[in-house]
Amino acid sequence: MTTQNKKIILFDGVCNLCNGSVVFIIKRDKKDVFRFAAIQSDEGQELIQKYNIDTSKVDSILLLDGETYYAKSTAALKIARHLKGGYPLLYGFMILPRFLRNWVYDIIARNRYKWFGKKESCMIPTPELKAKFL
Repeated sequence: MTTQNKKIILFDGVCNLCNGSVVFIIKRDKKDVFRFAAIQSDEGQELIQKYNIDTSKVDSILLLDGETYYAKSTAALKIARHLKGGYPLLYGFMILPRFLRNWVYDIIARNRYKWFGKKESCMIPTPELKAKFL
């Protein structure tokens, strides 16, 4: 699978909120910008090592774009910028200081299992979605 010119989203594969977000993004990714990998997958772990990411500080969503990676609220807003509909307007929140955006993000991330639940294993994409995953 080629990921050339694609942005890669690493996500927590056992998190219901994260899995729901991946499905949400796929439905709105009309320009086919993104590819996906669970952080727990072999591909995800290879990318974590390649980008030297400390998963004790970032464990829910990452956006890999070329040689750069974005985490937390910055990743979420940069992803929203590429979705169809009104979601690119959310990118305007980038004007807020990162510590403030990440404070809100961290509250949600810290409580994601309690609020949204957790799976026993990573999601298995349907055959029609398989091409979107590494």
